[in-house]
Amino acid sequence: MKVKDVMTEDVIFVDKDVELKYVLKLMKKHEITKIPVVEEKKLVGIITDNMIAFKLGSIRSRGVPASRLHASSVTDKEINAVSPDTDIEAILKKVGEPGPTMLPVVENEKLVGVVTKADLLPLIDCNKKLKEIVQEKLHTISPNERVIHARRMMIDENVARLPVVDQGTLVGIISDTEITFALASVKRSISLGRQKHALDELLVGDVMKTPVIWTEPGMTVSEAAKVMIKNNVGALPLIENNKIMGIITRTDLIKTIPY
Repeated sequence: MKVKDVMTEDVIFVDKDVELKYVLKLMKKHEITKIPVVEEKKLVGIITDNMIAFKLGSIRSRGVPASRLHASSVTDKEINAVSPDTDIEAILKKVGEPGPTMLPVVENEKLVGVVTKADLLPLIDCNKKLKEIVQEKLHTISPNERVIHARRMMIDENVARLPVVDQGTLVGIISDTEITFALASVKRSISLGRQKHALDELLVGDVMKTPVIWTEPGMTVSEAAKVMIKNNVGALPLIENNKIMGIITRTDLIKTIPY
């Protein structure tokens, strides 16, 4: 099987000179977290919610308004492009490795598609139970913790999202996406002199995504992939006896595909 058999051809992309607020608008409208960046129709990089969160978070004490940022200032230029004729096996071997989770597909120097983990989910055919593949270590956060603490934990533990737990009960989930929009909102709506204080005091409970799509550890890998596709989510917390006991991501599921 080749990349062209699974790639998304209808690609949403932006020019490197568009304003960041336009990028955020596209992400929200289309419920996406990554957007290719072009210059004169040639691919120059990718914008991710992670990169935006990092940029907005790093300038929170320097007084730089988000309105002054453009796509080029939050673009990851480390491009790992593939061709339409690349074997899917080559992609599967790299799942879970550090680097962008969107692979641009380029032909004759032009962007013709992208491959994301969501594009690979339909390839999953595995009857293992989720409890057999779930990672033992679980990182959670309280809704009363500060967003900047959640962001630091995500960086330190190298995780893309954190289940939000209140007295043992799952009440939400927070990822780079929620943090990105929260930081941008503060910078847009609060005066420059008050922004640092507002950002420092922003709580997880104020920005977390809720309700959360979850499942039980007895669900099969294939069933979980279908749930992710249907609900357009990148992870499923696992609930057992009304308590969270783990979280399954697209990466975990894709690793079950043989190559």
